[in-house]
Amino acid sequence: STMFLVGLSGGIASGKSTVVAVLRELGCAVIDADVIAREVVQPRFKAYQQIVRYFGTEILLENGEIYREALGNIIFSHPEKRQLLNSITHPEIQKEMLKQILKYFVLGYRYVILDIPLLFETNRLTKFMKYTVLVYCDPPTQLSRLMKRNGLSQAEAEARITSQLPLDEKRKLASHIIDNSGDRESTRRQVLRLHARLEDSLDFLWLRLAAGTVVAGLGGLVYLLLRHFMP
Repeated sequence: STMFLVGLSGGIASGKSTVVAVLRELGCAVIDADVIAREVVQPRFKAYQQIVRYFGTEILLENGEIYREALGNIIFSHPEKRQLLNSITHPEIQKEMLKQILKYFVLGYRYVILDIPLLFETNRLTKFMKYTVLVYCDPPTQLSRLMKRNGLSQAEAEARITSQLPLDEKRKLASHIIDNSGDRESTRRQVLRLHARLEDSLDFLWLRLAAGTVVAGLGGLVYLLLRHFMP
């Protein structure tokens, strides 16, 4: 088996969730950065303690969880506090992503898809990806979908779209494009072609071998320790 990383991104209302659903149907390993970002601020994680220490208990709900809207209001009006929050959460998010990547490596998956909404905006993680995939749709379609989905006026929808890097700019940065401007079946066919192409790739064999060696070594160490300490 071989193993490599694929970065998946899109824009607001471009249809990334549709593409992810098809990939999951095909049995692909998908790691959702947004889900992990929500998990690492739960009370059981180290990031939670640091956030409460710096931002205060007024950002907490009655059940002790972080009130995301209150925290969002603080960081959007204070860029330096947004940077502070990112410095707390990003290492924890990356740590959790690495744990999941290692799991899929060892399980023998051909490739792992990292679903990262701001992949092209931040550009820090693209160097680790063998391929990058953009879920694209033309600007008029993106605008109308966002207005319909969120019940926004044209001005409100345009403001949200312009807060992101334009899809036409991201298109130049991606190695693969899924054009979701048409119907769902057209998008599905494109995803199936991409999946077949990725499955045929023979890149990054050494990563899988290295991961397997590390886990085998750890397993052997645990076995020896158990034999030593157990009667």
